[in-house]
Amino acid sequence: MNLRALRPYLLAALITLPGLGLHFMHPDMSPLLVALLSGLAILGASFLLTWACEVAQLDIPQAVAVAVVAFIAVLPEYAVDMYFTWMAGQHPESAYSHYAIANMTGANRLLIGVGWTAIVLIFAGRYHAAVQLHDDKRTDVLFLGMATIYALLIPLKGSLTWVDGLIFLAIYAWYIWIIARRPVEEEAPEGPAAVLARLPRRTRLRTVIGIFLFAAVVILFNAEPFSESLVASGKLLGVNEFLLVQWLAPIASEAPEFVVAVMFALRGNAGLALGSLLSSKLNQWTLLVGMIPGVYAVSSGGLSPSINLDTHQFQEILLTAGQSIFAVALLLDLRLSIREAFWLLLLFAAQLFSPFYDVQLEAMLGLPHDPLRLHLFFAQVYLALAVVLLLKNWRKVWLLRLGFKV
Repeated sequence: MNLRALRPYLLAALITLPGLGLHFMHPDMSPLLVALLSGLAILGASFLLTWACEVAQLDIPQAVAVAVVAFIAVLPEYAVDMYFTWMAGQHPESAYSHYAIANMTGANRLLIGVGWTAIVLIFAGRYHAAVQLHDDKRTDVLFLGMATIYALLIPLKGSLTWVDGLIFLAIYAWYIWIIARRPVEEEAPEGPAAVLARLPRRTRLRTVIGIFLFAAVVILFNAEPFSESLVASGKLLGVNEFLLVQWLAPIASEAPEFVVAVMFALRGNAGLALGSLLSSKLNQWTLLVGMIPGVYAVSSGGLSPSINLDTHQFQEILLTAGQSIFAVALLLDLRLSIREAFWLLLLFAAQLFSPFYDVQLEAMLGLPHDPLRLHLFFAQVYLALAVVLLLKNWRKVWLLRLGFKV
């Protein structure tokens, strides 16, 4: 193996070193610089995890691979969110609980609004065709729909409790139980992962474990400085720190998976690319959401009261659930067309940039300013469109039951 083939690994490891240095030296520096260095460290570790996860599935049983590798692949996102949740349990009166919900909802909406649509548009631009998912992805669509329907109850009842967490975790466990019993499908790793795949089995296994441990240490050491410096940077720059946590933090943790999916789409395997991002969405919408009340309960030392959320956070969950059920309705036929991707992107962009035009729009309509007005409006738009599609395609909804089969 030549040094050139290892260049991606060396570069990814190299950009983690300044973040590791912050943990051991504790220098007095601007939160902006801390956010940059720790964010780059998480980004580098995320790339390493992505490649190692792809190779790990060659050497471990499928049931273990599906459950463990899926979790490890999104460890960066979990680390940041669980840090905010843990701090919320330690300081219930603080805004940490709001940051935890912001990070979770931002990551989920980015996956669909940017990730899914980018795959479709890139593939369509090169191959002039819609993206078709494999039939086995009907299970993912089914369980994403189940999790989303339950998520809609959270803002209605006004609480996110440990019972909700158990239900989300049970949905994810049920999903894993089904897909882990399916036959193994050998897929040769591509790109940097192919370098490790060519190693002898024992050497490969040791190398992958080493990468897992190194990346996990980097992520754990940088989760706190990255999270705290993002909040501090927002206050320093006069930018809403809630928005920084919601959109900037997930970018660092989602970027590697997104890059890998784009590479698959460019090579003509858009079904695999979209399928991987669909699995990630299901993972985050069940396992990530399900862990929040549990981590909060452990941190606060009791199962009650539940995590402290206000109307804004429940509106964020409602908006995220609305986008999710609309996406499920679009995927009933396991196909995502250019027009459907365009609507996903348009609605996401309109909601994302709403803080820049909401005051002017309300003034033009003669309405008093309400910062949550457009959140509710876009949630209602998503839900209305989803209901229309689900009723129109009720036969395809009934076909989703096939997703329960192994």
